[in-house]
Amino acid sequence: MVHPEPPRAAPWPEDHDPTPFQRAVVEAVSRLRPGELVTYGELAEELGRPGAAQAVANVLRSAPDLPWWRVLPGDGRLYCSHAPVQAPLLEAEGHRVDEDRRVT
Repeated sequence: MVHPEPPRAAPWPEDHDPTPFQRAVVEAVSRLRPGELVTYGELAEELGRPGAAQAVANVLRSAPDLPWWRVLPGDGRLYCSHAPVQAPLLEAEGHRVDEDRRVT
C-alpha cells in the first residue's frame, strides 16, 4: 500500500543512506497498525532518544511510504498544516478529531 505524503514532505534523495536513528524511526512507524497511535516524544523515548521528538518529525517528513498520520504531537492536537490530510486518515481508522483538532 502506498501512503500519502505528509504535508511539507521533503523526501530524501534516492542515494540517501539513513542513519541508525532514521532506520529505527522508519521501522517503528512501519509497525504501527491501523488505529494505533504514538506521540513523537513517546517514539523518541522508545528509541532511546528522549527529547528527540523533532528529529522523529523530521524523519517522517523525509522517509517514503510511512503511516505518518499515526504519530501525533504530545498534546494530541493535530498541526493546522496536517489536519486536512491527517484527520480523515485517523477518522477512517476509528478515531475522532474534535473541533480543536484533538484526537480522541
